[in-house]
Amino acid sequence: MTGSGINTRELVLDILLEIEEGAPSHIAIREALGKYQYLPKKERAFVTRVIEGTLEYRLQLDYILNLYSSVTVGKMKPVIREILRMSVYQLRYMDSVPDSAVVNEAVNLTQKRGFYNLKAFVNGVLRTIAREKDAIPWPSREEDPARFLSIRYSMPPYLTEKWIADYGAETTETMLKDFVTEKPITVRCRTYLTDPAQVRKSLEAQGVRVEPAPYLPYAFRISGYDHLMELDAFREGKIIVQDVSSMLVAEAAAPERGSFVLDLCAAPGGKSLHIGDKMEGYGQVEARDISESKIRLIEENIQRMRCINVQTRVQDATVFDMESELAADIVLADVPCSGYGVIGRKPEIKYRMTPQRQEEIVGLQRLILDRAQEYVKSRGVLIYSTCTIAKEENEENMMWFLNHYPAFRLESLDPYLPEALHCESTGLGYLQLLPGIHGTDGFFIARFRRK
Repeated sequence: MTGSGINTRELVLDILLEIEEGAPSHIAIREALGKYQYLPKKERAFVTRVIEGTLEYRLQLDYILNLYSSVTVGKMKPVIREILRMSVYQLRYMDSVPDSAVVNEAVNLTQKRGFYNLKAFVNGVLRTIAREKDAIPWPSREEDPARFLSIRYSMPPYLTEKWIADYGAETTETMLKDFVTEKPITVRCRTYLTDPAQVRKSLEAQGVRVEPAPYLPYAFRISGYDHLMELDAFREGKIIVQDVSSMLVAEAAAPERGSFVLDLCAAPGGKSLHIGDKMEGYGQVEARDISESKIRLIEENIQRMRCINVQTRVQDATVFDMESELAADIVLADVPCSGYGVIGRKPEIKYRMTPQRQEEIVGLQRLILDRAQEYVKSRGVLIYSTCTIAKEENEENMMWFLNHYPAFRLESLDPYLPEALHCESTGLGYLQLLPGIHGTDGFFIARFRRK
């Protein structure tokens, strides 16, 4: 129990159970903390850290529990499983919390949830782990590097194997390390309405720590604030939360002032709004998505930022829209994907995605690309992007598109992207950003021109 009268560990447990039922972690945390805004900053930080850490390290925590528990994790009751996971996370990664307090709180929570007969079990398992936590036998890096990396960084083995094959063991470990490293939020300053130096001054005046983000002079990393909504720059629509990788999509699109742009899978709207800003309020961006709820997310951002050249429309990107045939100067196909590039911010992705589901996603991406190319004007541009590092969804889809649609060619990204990102592939027309290597989320961007 805390001074605010809320049991923070009980709150953590409830949110973890909600995520286990399928809720996206970032939304579950945001909504729960929104209800308890009066919680002191320190307590909110504790709740967030334990939830995110328990999710990030779930495979490792389960590995440890299976070593020391007589009942395997898969056979535990969901409430007990989450109590043990969150407790083992605290024992291993939170030195500020005494081991005895972690164990006692877990036993109390077990009793509070009605599992009196399991108090001794929870107590025994956690006391043993607390005692043995510095002597846990890990898989051998030499004998099985994929399994070692899987347990060390809590990544499903099929992914560590795949990425070692695609990128090599060293790059794979760099990416995995980045996924479990806490990072500040990145924001984009709206340069045609405001000067980034003024925005920085305003943020710092409110006690925010501001650092430049890589590559783009209008991108900042911010930390040390309490509520985003309390920041003047945010409320006044001068900044929007957006990763640099996502900002680079608008740079790659390079719209001209009066362009007509179609964004086919736009929610929550960051890229549409950025393209609208790059046209300085001129031209038109039609931000589409599949449902009213997704469109509402885009409209909330349009209203907060008072964007005058971005409109929304409910439209399934897989269904051909005859009105839009050959109509757009730029079509943005930022397609649904496996999301492997943003595991650092949405850790549950790594447990929910499967090879079969990924195969279905590749089919969906190709269907959307098939529709998207029909909307591109003669000499118009098609931007294909994903927030993943999976080659099947990125380079392989790019090659599939070029083979099936000879009216399009890749066009160099070098004139549009910062020089620090120029490489052999950007000269050809595509860029794969890797977590831990490029200082951004994992992201893929390709630029096609209709001949």
